Amino acid sequence: ACFEPSLDYCVVKMPRWDLSKFTRVSKNIGSSMKSVGEVMAIGRNFEEAFQKALRMVDENVTGFDPNLKDVDEEELKEPTDKRMFVVAAALNANYSVEKLYDLTKIDRWFLEKMKNIIEVYGQIEKHGLNIPKELLLRAKQLGFSDKQIANSEGSTELAVRSQRKEYGVLPFVKQIDTVAGEWPASTNYLYMTYNAAAHDIDFVGGYTMVIGSGVYRIGSSVEFDWCAVGCLRELRNLGRKTVMVNYNPETVSTDYDMCDRLYFEEISFEVVMNIYDVENPEGIILSMGGQLPNNIAMDLHRQQARILGTSPESVDGAENRFKFSRMLDRKGILQPRWKELTNLKSALEFSKDVGYPCLVRPSYVLSGAAMNVAHCDKDLEEYLLSASQVSKEHPVVISKFLTEAKEIDVDAVAADGEILCMAVSEHVENAGVHSGDATLVTPPQDINAETLEQIKVIACDIASLLDVTGPFNMQLIA
Repeated sequence: ACFEPSLDYCVVKMPRWDLSKFTRVSKNIGSSMKSVGEVMAIGRNFEEAFQKALRMVDENVTGFDPNLKDVDEEELKEPTDKRMFVVAAALNANYSVEKLYDLTKIDRWFLEKMKNIIEVYGQIEKHGLNIPKELLLRAKQLGFSDKQIANSEGSTELAVRSQRKEYGVLPFVKQIDTVAGEWPASTNYLYMTYNAAAHDIDFVGGYTMVIGSGVYRIGSSVEFDWCAVGCLRELRNLGRKTVMVNYNPETVSTDYDMCDRLYFEEISFEVVMNIYDVENPEGIILSMGGQLPNNIAMDLHRQQARILGTSPESVDGAENRFKFSRMLDRKGILQPRWKELTNLKSALEFSKDVGYPCLVRPSYVLSGAAMNVAHCDKDLEEYLLSASQVSKEHPVVISKFLTEAKEIDVDAVAADGEILCMAVSEHVENAGVHSGDATLVTPPQDINAETLEQIKVIACDIASLLDVTGPFNMQLIA
């Protein structure tokens, strides 16, 4: 094809390195393959796509944030998975582009673009709560999220959202043009941007939205994509039109012929709600994407979004460790002794009382992030700090860790709290190895009939207590 491309979008792909999962692993990145997944962000300028990509790689990051890391010239010389945040801090500390180029060898063009983002940070902080419309629009065009703006001006995400709507600063849905403007394109690859004046498509409603799993990481990978694809196929068989939201280019769910509309977008409350507002779908299915969609379930629910499947209140009842443990106690389902963490002193007292080892369990986390077994007071102090950083808005629970115990995995599907089918698997290793890393055997080889019966009773109780509709999974200790 010999025609001149007229491209109107910019794509940023970024790998995810889960290096913090390992101790004694070098954080430096070079030509050897260390990444475990990748994301693809689309915007209309580099700044927009770059900030989107940073949030996609790590849901705890709000964007190109200068407050995450301290300036350290040694860290700037070597590429690591977190170096861009040191660059952000350096730009914020008035390092010149030339000086940063000498230290990092990152092309000046990119450094100039990053500087643009940091300059807008400064302006937002200066204006505080009464941010003018022009600045808000400029920030959104450079890929700032509502939460990021809220953190800089000292308000909340919802406050920024309502102010943005008041100002009429809204995103537009754009199509990826696969034929470089030579003739009209009709692809269903879509993305949202603030650098536009009109939508590329019409919104007729009546779609069903499925949220994907986002970036592959240790402990969450292709299994959730398989669920999402199965869901899309089944919806299609039922004659439903589907909208898929996912940003992982390695997945089958982001194949253009898998669904009717494909949004290559962030899986965050803000973006999913923006898509929901324009598409006005019949409902959103969150249960196919693993942890990320669960994290935004309550926020969507509070904005009156129609959630299909298990209700967000029940999701919260399962994800919130304190609520879940309390529910088990009320029903008389046995569990190791536990206590909600309020301060370090009470945590140390509890551990002395039940005896080490103890398990630190933050809420709303994926694949055992910051979940650690503490063997002494020093361990406990260190782990509680990292757990409270990961699980900022949700409770952290400590419980007695049972050694030499057998772990059993139950996967089931329920409708309105009634179990339709279930599979029981047995871990080969003792309890304490995360189920994503363990070896599982099904049907179980070493469980007697009485235990199996008890497992079924517990599974049925929990399904009805949480009124589950859809798939669920749990681990039991025998």
